[in-house]
Amino acid sequence: MRSISRQQELPEDFYIPIALDTSNITALSPFLVPQDHLGSPGLYMSLAAFMFVLFVVGTAINTLTIICTAQYKKLRSHLNYILVNLAVSNLLVSVVGSFTAFYSFSYRYFILGPTACKIEGFMATLGGMVSLWSLAVIAFERYLVICKPIGNFAFKGPHAFTGCVITWVFALGAAGPPLFGWSRYIPEGLQCSCGPDWYTIGNKYNNESYVMFLFCFCFAVPFTMIVFCYGQLLFTLKSAARAQEQSASTQKAEREVTKMVVVMVLGFLVCWLPYASFALWTVLHRGEAFDLRLASLPSCFSKASTVYNPVIYVFMNKQFRSCMMKLIFCGKNPFGDEEETSSQVTQVSSVSASQVSPS
Repeated sequence: MRSISRQQELPEDFYIPIALDTSNITALSPFLVPQDHLGSPGLYMSLAAFMFVLFVVGTAINTLTIICTAQYKKLRSHLNYILVNLAVSNLLVSVVGSFTAFYSFSYRYFILGPTACKIEGFMATLGGMVSLWSLAVIAFERYLVICKPIGNFAFKGPHAFTGCVITWVFALGAAGPPLFGWSRYIPEGLQCSCGPDWYTIGNKYNNESYVMFLFCFCFAVPFTMIVFCYGQLLFTLKSAARAQEQSASTQKAEREVTKMVVVMVLGFLVCWLPYASFALWTVLHRGEAFDLRLASLPSCFSKASTVYNPVIYVFMNKQFRSCMMKLIFCGKNPFGDEEETSSQVTQVSSVSASQVSPS
């Protein structure tokens, strides 16, 4: 289904492609009837199954992260607080966003109504923004601890708490405006999940300025922070590795950290680049045709982050992984990761591999 986004008289709660016959809006409402004019029932059922998997796995893995941190004292370090914050935000997206999308895709329209759409859009955006800024804060924390740009900086509890609070303040600043008239939350893509209105332009909601605000403040700024901080971290470790060329353990630590950083940056891009690219494209290509089925992809990628973010930031940490296996298997770790953990010191010019790992 092709659609053209341009100025037109619009319903308050949803968007209708102008290419469709809008003489009977009720017959097209995503809150009243299945949206079979946008995709086949098989496509909707496939996405419903995908969202159900994200809901089950995302809820389980993030709940496990929170419980594990609460149960094992050795995981309650200052640097791990932001990982718990990340898990809470992922849980919000999984429970509210992924489950609502699964339920709606099952019916092929947003059966819960316009009020629920606004709530789901806000909650999912809030959780997504907290997750996004948490990744930036994690990178900044590593930069402060490893690269020591301000001398012998001691990262303590108040710093970790401040980092968590900042993510929620920034997220509220990004997710709140559509509730008060700057843009709006409407069904997106195949009309079974809700998010900011990327589609319409030149209307009273000033969507263009809001899209640019999100692109700059919620993608460009945190992405720049992540690239800069991890770039400096890699530079520091490579310099240390060159100074200890004869140390096999130092060289191994440098390679492992390089691989980990690449995975972290790629994970960020997989999660947020589709959303940022699509939103920017709609602003820069006003009036051009696009496929609403493709408009569902950014939402799917961002919701999938509730699964792969914990894998990257938690499961890559041997200490976290060992404690999780013990929790799942009643005190025993069948994979034998025991305390061969990130607390094991591998010196890289006075910087341990454990400090660099996402622990």
